[in-house]
Amino acid sequence: MKLEIRNLSAGYGRKTVLEEINFEIPEGKITTLLGPNGCGKSTLLKTIGRLLRPQRGAVYLDGKAIHTLDTAKLARDLALLPQLHHAPGELTVGQLVAFGRFPHRRAFTPASKHDQEVVDQALEMTRLGVLRDRLLTTLSGGERQRAWIAMTLAQEPEILLLDEPTTFLDVCCQYEVTELVRNLNRTSGLTVVMVLHDLNLAARCSDRLAAIRDGKIRYSGTVSELMKPEILREIFEIETEIAVGTDGIPFCIPTGSCRSTGEKNHG
Repeated sequence: MKLEIRNLSAGYGRKTVLEEINFEIPEGKITTLLGPNGCGKSTLLKTIGRLLRPQRGAVYLDGKAIHTLDTAKLARDLALLPQLHHAPGELTVGQLVAFGRFPHRRAFTPASKHDQEVVDQALEMTRLGVLRDRLLTTLSGGERQRAWIAMTLAQEPEILLLDEPTTFLDVCCQYEVTELVRNLNRTSGLTVVMVLHDLNLAARCSDRLAAIRDGKIRYSGTVSELMKPEILREIFEIETEIAVGTDGIPFCIPTGSCRSTGEKNHG
C-alpha cells in the first residue's frame, strides 16, 4: 500500500510541532525516523497512525486521506504500537495477541477458526508459542514487547508503525526486537515505519532513514547516505567518526558534543 505525507503540519492544540512535511514511505521497506528529543518524530508517527489529526495537509493511504477512512478498514491495513502501552487486567500472551483480531470480527461474534490460525501464526513468528498461556506480568521486558508486536501482527496489517519499540530494553533485547522486525519485513513484505534513538541500531535494521530536526525532515535516504559526520552534526549536534563493519553497514562513534555553551546551560 502506498503511504504518502503531503504538506503536513501537526501538533498539540495551538502548538505546531511539524511544519509542511512532504514524504513518501517506500512500500515493503523499513523506514526509521531519527532526531533529537522534541523534534517531532513521535508526533509524525502518531499523525500517520491517526492518533493526531493534522492541522494542515494530510496523510494518504493509496491516495485517500486516512482521516476519511473507516476505522475498522484502516485497522486492517495499518497497525500502530505506541511507545507506552498497557494491557487491561491479568492477560495471558495468547489473550493479548487475540485482541489483534478485533478489526476482522463482527461485534459480539466468537473467534473463528481463521482468527485462531492467525493468532497461532503471530505467536510463532514472534517465538512466543511456548509462552501463550503465561501472564504478561511474568514476562521479561523483551518478551512483553514481542507479545505486543505479535498483537499488531494478528491484525494482518500491510503497514506497521512502531514508536520506540526498544525503549527500556537491555542491549540484547533491543537487537532481538529489531531483528524480529527485520525478519518480519523480509519474510512478509511488511512496510515498517518506526522511531528509534540509537543510531547504530537504526543503521543495522533499516532500509531508509529520515532525519528530523525542528519539525522538518532535513534529510532522507539510505543508511550510507545519512550516516555522515556533517549530517549527524547538524541533526544531533554531535561530532562523530564513521566506520564500516565487515558486513558493509556503517556505524558511528560519537566523540563529543558541538552544542553551544548557552544551549547546554538550558538543558
